[in-house]
Amino acid sequence: MRSKVLKSCLALAIALAASMGTVELAHAQAAKGPSGLPLPRFVTLKSKRVNLRIGPGTDYAVSWMYLKSGLPVEIIQEYDNWRRIRDADGTEGWVNQSLLSGQRAAIAAPWMKTKAKGVFVNLRREAQPSASIVAKLEPGVMLTIGECNGDWCRAETDGASGWVAQSEIWGAYPGEAFK
Repeated sequence: MRSKVLKSCLALAIALAASMGTVELAHAQAAKGPSGLPLPRFVTLKSKRVNLRIGPGTDYAVSWMYLKSGLPVEIIQEYDNWRRIRDADGTEGWVNQSLLSGQRAAIAAPWMKTKAKGVFVNLRREAQPSASIVAKLEPGVMLTIGECNGDWCRAETDGASGWVAQSEIWGAYPGEAFK
């Protein structure tokens, strides 16, 4: 009898833990910051010179300076008019919201930059794997993104435009769709 009660309690605990994990996952995907916008979310750097600080304010030290506007970053936290961001290399810090733009951009497979030579991300004429290749992009190439349908993103770089598989870029979440 005691064994049966223990097994029932264990099964109940496992079911409760599993359901809490599901609730936490759903909550994390629907989280909104104080701005009312979703967290996390992708944006771009608006300015050519952006200081990345160790804390949310000008009194905090600068840990890094970005020198390229249009670079995609991920907002992971908000505090007042400061945004904690993460770049494609995983570097995190705080930036004033006035230096960020809602425009979307991406980086072609930044995780492949240190891999063997001859690895490319294909930019295709249409949003399908059998479509003709418009350009072969080296990992780390920056793209501007116009829209994503959950599997493919319409992108442009250096005069070439087409569709890139969403799984091959950093700058749009898996399954994310927007116009």
